[in-house]
Amino acid sequence: MRSAEWYGGNDRNSYIHRAWMRRGLPADAFDGRPHIAIANTASDLTPCNAHLNEVAESVKSGIYQAGGIALNLPVVSLGETQVRPTAMLWRNMAAMAIEEMLRANPIDGVVLLGGCDKTIPSLLMAASSVDLPAVVVPGGPMLTGTFRGVPLGCGTDVWKLSEEVRAGTLSAAEFTRSESSMIRSRGHCNTMGTASTMGLLAEVLGMTLPGIAGTPAPDSRLLEMSHETGVLIVEMVQKERRPSTVLSRGSFLNAIVALAALGGSTNAVVHLLAIAGRLGIELTQDDFDTVGSEVPLLVDLLPAGRFLMDDFYRAGGLHAVLTEIRDLLDPAALTVTGRPLAEYLDSALVYDREVIRARTSPLQEAAGIAVLYGNLAPDGAVIKPAAASPELLQHRGPAVVFDSVEDLHARLDDPGLEVTADSVLVLRGCGPKGYPGMPEVANMPLPQKLLELGVRDMVRICDGRMSGTAYGTVVLHVAPEAAAGGPLSLVRTGDVIVLDVPARQLYVDIPDAELLARAPSAATVEAFAAPRRGWEKLYVDTVGQANTGADLDFLLGSSGDRVSRESH
Repeated sequence: MRSAEWYGGNDRNSYIHRAWMRRGLPADAFDGRPHIAIANTASDLTPCNAHLNEVAESVKSGIYQAGGIALNLPVVSLGETQVRPTAMLWRNMAAMAIEEMLRANPIDGVVLLGGCDKTIPSLLMAASSVDLPAVVVPGGPMLTGTFRGVPLGCGTDVWKLSEEVRAGTLSAAEFTRSESSMIRSRGHCNTMGTASTMGLLAEVLGMTLPGIAGTPAPDSRLLEMSHETGVLIVEMVQKERRPSTVLSRGSFLNAIVALAALGGSTNAVVHLLAIAGRLGIELTQDDFDTVGSEVPLLVDLLPAGRFLMDDFYRAGGLHAVLTEIRDLLDPAALTVTGRPLAEYLDSALVYDREVIRARTSPLQEAAGIAVLYGNLAPDGAVIKPAAASPELLQHRGPAVVFDSVEDLHARLDDPGLEVTADSVLVLRGCGPKGYPGMPEVANMPLPQKLLELGVRDMVRICDGRMSGTAYGTVVLHVAPEAAAGGPLSLVRTGDVIVLDVPARQLYVDIPDAELLARAPSAATVEAFAAPRRGWEKLYVDTVGQANTGADLDFLLGSSGDRVSRESH
């Protein structure tokens, strides 16, 4: 056992390591039993993960049953709804901190407890870099709440209801009253947002106990399977089953296929690229298009459809969807059990064909992520056709440019703003470096005067991200971003922008030479020149662009689990 490097022997250092841990542990705790960390992102300030302490207790009982020693390890937790300016600013920091704690401590394996958007990605990035036996327990979605007799989708209905207030069709008092209806129980968003997407994709990657992903947070079966996960991690340590032995390029291609069939979040693009980068697995942004763009959308779930995550679980869940696209999956891709994912699909059934469609009658024929290129996005941009308005997937219109989120909020509802339904809203300064942190602001609200006319979607372009719960014809992850010298910094209000998703094109209709001869907007330059310190400075100086996963350049690859020097 790796932990024996700390606890084995009779010298002063091993005495110190053992003595300080003898606080109720059994007498044989240091006699070869595997020590398992439970990397726990529970926090009252990460509301979606607040129940993970209860989950951790079930994991502990499973570890003890299998002969291991369970050790709670609180790690950095990021509440998507709470932290400013954006949780994405700290995804890499969380991954780095978790990596260092896993490497530095006397543990033989780790169970990763996550739920809210950035927690599962950061945990997987860390575990991939350390490469100790590791398994994920997704915290699960909340139950569906209703408002005025109608089910509410977390996030998605926030955007809808807030636009109705601005359009004058819903009172502010009613809007406020819906808050307690929307958040009915423990768990993360009940739409196919980033949290649901990454929990499900963790299983498709092979990094969970098969069958656990998508289990609602209040469901007692989550605790049952958490216990089983505790048993499993002890076996994984004994068999030396590490992320590098489970995850392959095929695992990630399976995740891309599943992402399309599920109608999952565009945020999965930057997270999967970052996780693959830690493992040295070849994966590019273009793989999302070439592998996933023709995959049919099979799950009728908000924001692309009608239903919610507890409906999805009731209808058969993840394995039921995967049976429909089984021929598109790599059959050799493994799971943490040591068996291929495909072996777990034989008994899966669909119980509700309204929620999970048959391959022959999909919600959309081809709904995967589309990657666009052109003089506005030399390194690419992405769009989620499943969440867009079909009539806007080919569009030509004049740009209305905003240099920052603050600029957008200041001018969007100005009655004098020259904007029509054909306009293209452009928001820049929101990329990894420019914000910094790449916030979920790409799904810009629409101008109030257009909302009052009944307009509910427009083409929007941004170098930031959008919530997985959001919808609309939104082009995002534009790379290079404006703050990194990308052409988005050169666009002017009135320039004609062309979006052609079938042709995979995004460009401003002026000669390239004319575009490149322009200077970046003064506001863009001024915003990026702000003095920085601490983590923010380290982040801005070293973060990559969206098309490579927005990880820090010095964190790519793996350092393993070895620590050569003693602490005393």
